[in-house]
Amino acid sequence: MYKVYFITFGCKVNHYETECMKELFRGAGFDIADAPEGADAVVINSCTVTSSGDSRALSALRRTRAALPDAVIALTGCYPQANREEAEQLPEADIIAGTKYRSRIVSMVQSCLEERRRIVELSDYSSGDIFEPLKCTRFDSNTRAFVKIQDGCNQFCSYCMIPFARGRCRSKPIDVLRSEVRAIAEGGVKEIVLSGINLAFFGREFGADLADAAEICAATEGIERIRLSSLEPEMMSEELLTRLRALPQFCPQFHLSLQSGCERTLKAMNRRYTAAEYLALTERIRSIFADCSFATDVMVGFPQETDEDHAESVDFVRRIGFAKVHVFRYSRRKGTKADRMSGQVPESVKTLRWQEMTAAAEEKREEYLRAQVGKTVPVLFEREKSTEFHRGYAPDYTLVKISRKNPEKSLRNQIISVIIEEYGHDCCFGSAVGDLY
Repeated sequence: MYKVYFITFGCKVNHYETECMKELFRGAGFDIADAPEGADAVVINSCTVTSSGDSRALSALRRTRAALPDAVIALTGCYPQANREEAEQLPEADIIAGTKYRSRIVSMVQSCLEERRRIVELSDYSSGDIFEPLKCTRFDSNTRAFVKIQDGCNQFCSYCMIPFARGRCRSKPIDVLRSEVRAIAEGGVKEIVLSGINLAFFGREFGADLADAAEICAATEGIERIRLSSLEPEMMSEELLTRLRALPQFCPQFHLSLQSGCERTLKAMNRRYTAAEYLALTERIRSIFADCSFATDVMVGFPQETDEDHAESVDFVRRIGFAKVHVFRYSRRKGTKADRMSGQVPESVKTLRWQEMTAAAEEKREEYLRAQVGKTVPVLFEREKSTEFHRGYAPDYTLVKISRKNPEKSLRNQIISVIIEEYGHDCCFGSAVGDLY
């Protein structure tokens, strides 16, 4: 029996697709290896959102080839799709495949193992492409399942490679989603996280929307929690929010992509909203969901960003009061409009701005965690990672830890009410309501 090992970089969609590929390999009789040692094949699922993402994938490719000279190595994902000519020249990879036709990855690896021939499978996207029917019903965590329901993007933000790496928007058919969620629930998973490249565009090509997907999950026996992954703020309609509010299983944690809190920078980025519209949306969501939280991504050092623009963005982040912010430096991507802009910001300035924005984000995160003290929240506990604490997540995605008095006792995949008593750097601590032991 052949063994295959996976290395995954990037977003939740990439991780979901890796789980789908694992399922395909299992179905073909492969063993999924927990470590690279002894693997007959290695699949590297890459990311190309930033140049550092490219570097990590290429570094993993070189290390894997050095460690496993006889293994078949497949480089797949966004990097080869968006950087075709560069990827085809990589001598360490036996298979070069992009983000299309993932269902063929098993046959490609099998052919390479048997015939030792190099395979390049990089197909361009077109406007008529449909959603590739991959699915996953088995998840290693057995607690939370990320389910990809949308792929591609039509927005063409001036800094972004994703439309080139993923094609145009397309959605998982409703009947396929319903079947997949049912199978996941039968496997014992209690929480579904609906994911996509531009998630809020789900269903537009066949008259559905994101609320329909959430309602399908809510109607599935065994699913007790529903979350949404990253969302574009301009797509959050009043009707969508109202329908989500009606679902008892919906967890009011909103990851609303911001990128910048500066009006001028948002326009240069070709974002489809203003800072004022973003603020109004958060205020509206807070009026509907009393215990909601907001997370976001913020970029610093975009071309032509001035010190004043940066200060405006920092002030905006403070004003919103995010529970969590991913701060990253602008990264030039060949082929994008921003790469051709004048006024590229020096790396040293990007680093200083990253530090300032991160400090503001951490300040607001601490405030948010402090405000949780005294609340009683339902926590879905996950895989035990230490002998000291049980750990899980509240509906707002606050990490909660409670003392693990009995090392033999596991709370995995149980939802238990917890009183929050303290907060730490990145989590809260509390006690279970009632006797666990």
